[in-house]
This record gives sequence, structure tokens and C-alpha cells, in this order.
Amino acid sequence: MTTSVIKKIAGFMMIATGLTLGLYGQVRNDAIRAFNAGVGLMKTDIPAAIESFENCVAISEQVGDSAEDIRLRAVNVLPGLYFQIAYNLLDEENKLQESIQASHKALEVAEKYDNASVKENTEKILIQAYSTMASGFFSSKENEKAIQAFDSVLMINPDHINSLYNKALIYRGIGDIYNFEESIDVYIQKLKDAGDSARVEQANNIAIDYLRVEAVKANQANELDRSLELLNDAMKYGPHKEVYYQFANIYNKQKKFSEAVESAQLGLELETGSAEDKAKFYFELAEAQANLGQTSSACASYRNAAYGAFVEASKAQLQNLKCP
Repeated sequence: MTTSVIKKIAGFMMIATGLTLGLYGQVRNDAIRAFNAGVGLMKTDIPAAIESFENCVAISEQVGDSAEDIRLRAVNVLPGLYFQIAYNLLDEENKLQESIQASHKALEVAEKYDNASVKENTEKILIQAYSTMASGFFSSKENEKAIQAFDSVLMINPDHINSLYNKALIYRGIGDIYNFEESIDVYIQKLKDAGDSARVEQANNIAIDYLRVEAVKANQANELDRSLELLNDAMKYGPHKEVYYQFANIYNKQKKFSEAVESAQLGLELETGSAEDKAKFYFELAEAQANLGQTSSACASYRNAAYGAFVEASKAQLQNLKCP
């Protein structure tokens, strides 16, 4: 049992039965006996204690106002006992599904008797149980079940950051781009609301990298419009040199040479590496300039592109353009 529940149990005293006359007096004593039985069972048999307290409540309601004090004492402890069953199933027995079922019952009782603290603590148990369940499904590649479990967490707490993040990762893993973007967007907004700029940047980079890779695949499959769509989606998460390079490459393929020049130049502004790192940007820039009839500029760009994997192609183009 949790420390808080043990302390609460310690605070419960048996109610002394008094000399009462008449039918209602006898029924009140029955309510007291049911209450006392519940107190006696709390440390050893919680389900039986619940049954006694529920019986106490039912009897007290039959009596009416004269047993209201007894009823209130019983309903004060009942939600915590239902919570304790859910807690024990999760913490001591690791029975996730049973704990979830017990938690839903505890929530029902907490709401019935307006017990906010038990409701809050039970929701924490549910979040822990669903999160553990989701992680298990994710590990066994049962992705749909994992998503459903994370959604169950988010129904309880829409601001649960880890569930939003993990959903996005699952959608990325199964190639569901639409739902990935939807999930990562919500995740990023929650981080912004919390002022967590470091994780906002991390999430933006995750989104850019994923969409950029998918755009490269579409480009390689000659699905140029789809590739551009993905690149534009990637741009929502911030500028990136590799995204600009892909733009330049696709625009050259589509003979949109002015757009290719602009994209290659933007990529070069972000590329702070070596001459070899910059070579691919200069090559796409030179290709666009040559097709626009900007021979002098193209020659200069091909010279800057003549590094690494672009050496031979750049030299050939320098000869073709008769560059000085």
C-alpha cells in the first residue's frame, strides 16, 4: 500500500454504537457495524473492505439524515480504496490490463463522490499503465496498438509530451507522412507553449531530416512534383542546406533554372564546410547558369564544383563551354 493510504487508514476509528430505539435506530447501528467492519478489513482485504463500506453507504441512505455522518465517512474512504486496488495491480503485480480496468472503476467512484485528489492520482496510474503498454507494443512492432495506447494517454492528458513524441516516431517508422506531420506539429506547439526551445529545435530537425529523405526517394523515382511537395513541407520546420540542394537539383531537372540558381545560392549560404562540401551546390548552380546562357558565371561555378565526386563532370563542362 502507498504511504498516504496507510496514514489514512491509521486515522480511521471505529464508530461506537449507541443505545437506540426503534427501527431507524437499529438500522443506524447496522450502518455503524458495516462501517466498523470495513475499517477492520482495510489493511488485510481491500475488496472486502469496499464491500462493507458500500453496504454502509446503502444502509445510511435508507436511514436518511440521521445517518448522514456515517455515510460521509464511508464515501470519504471508498475512492481511495478503489485507487489502491489499481495501484497494487500495477506497482506490485505488474498487471497492466487489470490495473487499467480497476483505474477506470476508481475514476468512476472518485467522480461519483467528488474526490479530486483520488481522481488525479488515478489518472497518473492510468497514464503510467498505458505508457508501459504502448512501449511494449512498440517494442514488438505492434504499431497500431501502440498508437491506440498513446492515444489513451492523450485522452487523459492532451499535454503528455512523451506520448505525442512517440506517436510521431511510430508514424515515421511506418512511413505515414501525413500523420507524422500532424503529430510532430502538435508536439512542437506544446514545446513552444512550454518555452522548451532546445527540444523545439530538436523536433524541427527530426521533421526536416525525415521529409528530406522521403523527398530524395521521390526524386530518385522521378516523382519530381511529390519531391517538391515534401521539400516544401520540410521548409515549414526551418531552412536547411540539404533541402536547398534538393530544390536546386529538381528545378534543374524541370528546367526551372532561375529557381535552381536561387536554391543553390541559398544552400551555399548555409554550407560552411570545405570546398568539397560546397562542390555539389556549385555544380547545380553552374548547370542552371549554363542553361540560362550565363556562361561566365557558369565557368566560375564549375571551377568551384571541381572537387570530390564532381571533378570529372565539372572538367567536362568547362571544356564544353570553352571556359578560359
